[in-house]
Amino acid sequence: MKAEIITIGDELLIGQVVDTNSAWMAERLNEVGIELYQITSVHDNREHILHAIDEAFLRADIVFTTGGLGPTKDDITKHVMCEYFNTTLVEDVRVKAHIHDLYKDRPEALNRLTATQWFVPESATILPNRVGSAPIMVFYKEAMRRKGEEASYEDNSQVLIAMPGVPHEMKIAMTEQVIPFLLKTENEKRKDENGRQKNGIIHRTILLHGIPESKLAILIEDWENALPLSMHLAYLPKDGLIRLRLSTYADTSESEIEAQIQKLLPLIKEYLLAVEDISLEALAGRLLAQHHATIATAESCTGGRLAAALNARSGSSVYYMGSVVAYDNTIKEQVLGVQIDTLMQYGAVSEQTVREMADNIRALMHTDYAIATSGIAGPTGGTPDKPVGTVWIAWATPTGTEAQCFYFGATREREQITQRAVTEALVGLIKYINTEQ
Repeated sequence: MKAEIITIGDELLIGQVVDTNSAWMAERLNEVGIELYQITSVHDNREHILHAIDEAFLRADIVFTTGGLGPTKDDITKHVMCEYFNTTLVEDVRVKAHIHDLYKDRPEALNRLTATQWFVPESATILPNRVGSAPIMVFYKEAMRRKGEEASYEDNSQVLIAMPGVPHEMKIAMTEQVIPFLLKTENEKRKDENGRQKNGIIHRTILLHGIPESKLAILIEDWENALPLSMHLAYLPKDGLIRLRLSTYADTSESEIEAQIQKLLPLIKEYLLAVEDISLEALAGRLLAQHHATIATAESCTGGRLAAALNARSGSSVYYMGSVVAYDNTIKEQVLGVQIDTLMQYGAVSEQTVREMADNIRALMHTDYAIATSGIAGPTGGTPDKPVGTVWIAWATPTGTEAQCFYFGATREREQITQRAVTEALVGLIKYINTEQ
C-alpha cells in the first residue's frame, strides 16, 4: 500500500512552522508496512487543496491530510472536503458531547466558533480525537460504505484521512485511532490464498559510530553488492552517528533479513553500538538501568543538553541523579570544587578541569558514573591553541576517570558543536558501561 501526506497551512510555506508531523508519520506508517510515496505542503487555499488531493489520488491508496481543521475562518479544510466528496455538514452528537466534556473546566472556550467543530461531513466516518476538538475524518474515494455498517474499504478503494495539524493531537490520533483502523483493514488484505499473513515493509536498523560514511561504504561494498534485489540499504548519517537501514518491500521473511545482518556484523563490529533503531539516550539509559548504575553530569559548553538527554525518557529517575551546569569559572570552583590553580594554569577548557569536574560531581551526587563537558562552542571565544569547536569530555567510572579532546570544526554552528559533544559524551558512556560491566 502506498500513502501520501498533504500538510495544509500557510505557516508551513512561509517558514513560520516546521513540518515535523510528516517525518513522525512516515516512521509510524513504515512500521506497519505502508510505504510513504510523497509529501506535499499546500496553502490554506481551496483550489490548492483540491488539486493536491486529485494529484495524490493518482498515486496513492491512502491520503493523509493534516491541518486546517480549527474553528477560525482560515481553517477551510473541512469545507473543502465537503466539496470534494460531495457532502454537507451535519451535527454529530458524539463530537458535541466530547467537546463539552473537553472544555468543562474552561467554559469561556465554548462559544459559537467552537460549536462549528461538532458539525462534520455527513459521508465521513468519524474517529474520536481524545485531546482536541477537531475530530478525525475518514473519506472514501468511492462510496463503498453502506449506512450503518462498520467502517471498511474494498481492495480497490482509496481513502483520505483528515487529521488535526497540532503535533501532539496528530500523534495521539495516529496512535490511538488511525493506525488501529488501518491495521484492521490492511491485515485482511495481506493474507495469501491460504489465509496466511504476508509481510509488509520490513526495516532493520544498525547504529554505528566512529567511521565516516564514505569509509563505511567501501568497507561493506562487497556485502552490499551481494544483497538480494528485494533488499535496499540506506545510509543515514547525523551528529557523528550512522544508521544503516536495511529494508525490503517484498514478501521477504524475517529470517532472510536476519541472515544478511549476521553476514554484515563481523565487518562493522569495531564501530557497532546497537542492532536496533534506538536513540543514544535510550540505549545509555537502558544499560544504566540494567546494571543498576547511576549517573550525574557537570556541564559547561553543553549547557544542560546532556542532562536533558539523560532524563528525557520515562523511568530515568532510576539512574539519573542530577546535574550542575557550571558555565562560569566561579561556579566550577565554588560548586564543583575545581581547584583555582587548575583553572588558572590550564583554563576551563582542559583535560585537568574536566577530570576534576567529573570526579567531583560523581562524589557530590554519589553516583557510579559521571560525565563532564567543557569547550568552545563559538562563534566567538576561540584562540590559536583552543579554536572554536574544541571540546573536552571526561567520564568518571567505577574503575577510574578518562578524558578526551574533540575538535568538531570552527565552521560548524554553535548548536551543531554542542550536539556533537552530547553525542560523544553518550557514546563514551555506553562504551564504558559495556566494557566495565
